[in-house]
Amino acid sequence: MGVNWESLYTDSARVAQVSPLRDLLRFGSAPDVISLAGGFPAPELFPADAFREAAEAALTTDPGAALQYGPAEGYPPLRAFLADRLTHQGISVSPEEVLITNGSQQGLELVARLLVTRGCQVVAEDPSYVGGLSVFGCHHADYMVVSVDGDGMQVERLEEQLRGEGPKPKLIYALPNFQNPTGNTLSLARRHRLLDLSYRHGIPILEDDAYGELRFEGEHIPSLKSMDSEESVIYMGSFSKILSPGVRLGWLVAKEGVIAHLLGLKLGMDLSANSLTQHVVYRVCSTGMLDGHIEGVKPFYRERRDAMLRGLERHLPAGATWSRPEGGLFVWVRLPEGLDAEEMLAEAVREKVAYVPGMAFHPLKDCSNTMRLNFSAVPVPKIREGVRRLGRVVTRWSEARGSGELPLSGDLRAA
Repeated sequence: MGVNWESLYTDSARVAQVSPLRDLLRFGSAPDVISLAGGFPAPELFPADAFREAAEAALTTDPGAALQYGPAEGYPPLRAFLADRLTHQGISVSPEEVLITNGSQQGLELVARLLVTRGCQVVAEDPSYVGGLSVFGCHHADYMVVSVDGDGMQVERLEEQLRGEGPKPKLIYALPNFQNPTGNTLSLARRHRLLDLSYRHGIPILEDDAYGELRFEGEHIPSLKSMDSEESVIYMGSFSKILSPGVRLGWLVAKEGVIAHLLGLKLGMDLSANSLTQHVVYRVCSTGMLDGHIEGVKPFYRERRDAMLRGLERHLPAGATWSRPEGGLFVWVRLPEGLDAEEMLAEAVREKVAYVPGMAFHPLKDCSNTMRLNFSAVPVPKIREGVRRLGRVVTRWSEARGSGELPLSGDLRAA
């Protein structure tokens, strides 16, 4: 008879889905398609020489340690480096309060295992990072949804919802800086208000700060963790956007008691992050090059963002709006009412341009006329041409909607 696999899957496996970005990135990777879809840093800016030298040094100086199992909490010198760096950024932290993770995605999973139970509520921005929504969905969370505007999460709306009766949320998931997908940043006043809500209602905050160091315009705003007087914030960071996503290293920062529980969960997942990679990344960072590298990429990203904003202004039709981020990697577009970004995608790919439809970023999957565009990984000439192609498609669909004759979207696989 054989194994009836479908009958054996867990509830988590049944709700888990392959990210909608996966197939999209595959279609968008064709050589003649200009992809504005990825969430990638610019590969030509990776410090490959520094990595090469660091890898050689690690394998020459102490190959036994670099190639051996490492501590589950992470390579001690790397934890000490991060603690010192974060302290200089206003987050007073000891190495014992830092846990190295296999990318920030593992950090999300660890926090979800720590706090999220079936049917509990997680406060989620609308829209929010699809990777976070995927993790919380696999843990069967419900969402208390809070909309986002140009100043980030509308905390006053969260305050109104928390006045209601019933169980309080178990977690607030926040992306304060250059949020994925909108690129918007939580204002200082709202940060103070969010912390106050956390303290009053006893709800921890997971601060996902993958993009905070990529500010190329405007004034720096202190992190939630740096203003946290009650140890209510778990802070999450990553080397993916500031150094290289291929190293798959991130970190969680919390008080030692919380870190101890997260460490216990991590031991059951992977024993430890990759030892060799941690040794190499530490050697790269210990040269003092990281800050200079980050400063070096900012002018490129700013130029690319500016090119995208100018193109959107020129080519998108009336009724379309978009964010104007002061850093990060993304611009968020809201199309004229009545248009569906998922339906439009197949035609866009036929026009040799790709983007990410916004539906997956909405926790309740209730908004279809949004899209995310990436500017960091695309050279300026391709951004100009890609936005021109995108504008042609959006204009065509907008005009067809006005006439009551929307085009057929077709099958993306045939595009």
